Amino acid sequence: MNLKTSLKNPIFGIISEIADELNYPTFVVGGWVRDLLINRKQIKPDIDFVCVGSGITLAKKVGEKLGEKANYKVFKNFGTAMINFEGETYEFVGARKESYRANSRKPIVEDGALQDDQNRRDFTINALAIQLNKSNFGKLIDPFSGQKDLEKKIIRTPLSPKITYSDDPLRMMRAIRFATQLDYSIEKKSYESIKHNANRINIVSKERIMDEFNKIMLCRTPSIGINLLFETGLLHQFFPEVCNLQGVDIKNGHAHKDNFYHTLEVLDNISVNTENLWLRWAALLHDIAKPQTKKYDKNQGWTFTGHEFFGSKMVPKIFKMLKLPLNEKMKYVKKMVLLHLRPIVLAKDIVTDSAVRRLLFDAGDDIDELMMLCDADITSKNPNKVKKYLDNFQLVRRKLKEVEEKDHIRNWQPPINGEEIMDFFGINSGREIGIIKNAIKEAILDGKIKNNKKEAMDFMIKKGVEIKLTPKAKK
Repeated sequence: MNLKTSLKNPIFGIISEIADELNYPTFVVGGWVRDLLINRKQIKPDIDFVCVGSGITLAKKVGEKLGEKANYKVFKNFGTAMINFEGETYEFVGARKESYRANSRKPIVEDGALQDDQNRRDFTINALAIQLNKSNFGKLIDPFSGQKDLEKKIIRTPLSPKITYSDDPLRMMRAIRFATQLDYSIEKKSYESIKHNANRINIVSKERIMDEFNKIMLCRTPSIGINLLFETGLLHQFFPEVCNLQGVDIKNGHAHKDNFYHTLEVLDNISVNTENLWLRWAALLHDIAKPQTKKYDKNQGWTFTGHEFFGSKMVPKIFKMLKLPLNEKMKYVKKMVLLHLRPIVLAKDIVTDSAVRRLLFDAGDDIDELMMLCDADITSKNPNKVKKYLDNFQLVRRKLKEVEEKDHIRNWQPPINGEEIMDFFGINSGREIGIIKNAIKEAILDGKIKNNKKEAMDFMIKKGVEIKLTPKAKK
């Protein structure tokens, strides 16, 4: 590959010119170089530059050259500067060397040479650099044979993995993330070092851990990364609830499936059809309460009664523990976990309009994604059983469409509100209002009355008589 011709972006020419003016040896480094060499495209690439000199000075002059459209920011505490320009992000830093303390992943930083900067990189495939100065424009600098590791598809650390991972334990998460994203193997010494240093991940903030974990969750086959996290012991350190799913109990010749590997299969299944991170999280957590609800019944075998209910209760606690957003995203995952068995139950039984209305009412606009989760949850090795379930789900889908077109239950709003009830009976706010509103909702969902104002009003009057309310006299 001719690297000179690959540096088509005008930013490289601008930086080359300014670097020579400042007499700064300057390089494009890291992930952009890696992806260039393996022809991996990124939608909005971040490009990192290292110079032997002041990265802030270099960035300032580049920003001035780019003009008003360039958004320039300085991070003095980190000695870095960033430019956002026409949808791309450029980060500049001076070459540096780092040393670490045992109880912190924050390094002591000193100015250094390019070699020092490459030594501190996490992996050989990220330690590649291309020089931008005119005299050596396009020259690849590869002190750790990162290009060969790209060819062999190996994740390996530039220095001893024991030092690399102990210094900055987040690199263990990054190793597994890159292995999952790129479909690479982790070199044996590096893999063993991750296992040995797994407990060091506890000095890293949950936010940083989750940033890497969510990148794994968004990979094409997330089970690869989660299984690596499990096998190395990292997952046990920050997410024991998922680890607890692993294992099979046998009693009187009856065994249940391994819910850990079932969960990974469900996660991979749903990842084929959606990039929605939070729907993938619902797949990861859909059976999270099975260890607590597991019981053996001599007639039924192993049961997990109520695991969807108890699992939904666990979701807020897990999100809080992992520093995930405690907002609508959490509520969405909680709802999906709670409802994930409902379509499966409908697929087993005769599908009644009432049951379909209630599912539509509870799922609202998330019904299609709930059905996607249910499809993914069918992991039987028996093809006839899988076909039967999927065919039944199509029946449920048809029924959902029919009932929605007829009754308009999705994101249902009551045809009569509380103020109208108070005005009709001439009463103030109180428990009677809730009784009537709930009775109207139940009557509509059961199909006793249609979802319209007239039938709701007639029903409201009858219900008012039952609880000894009379219509207010008209003036």
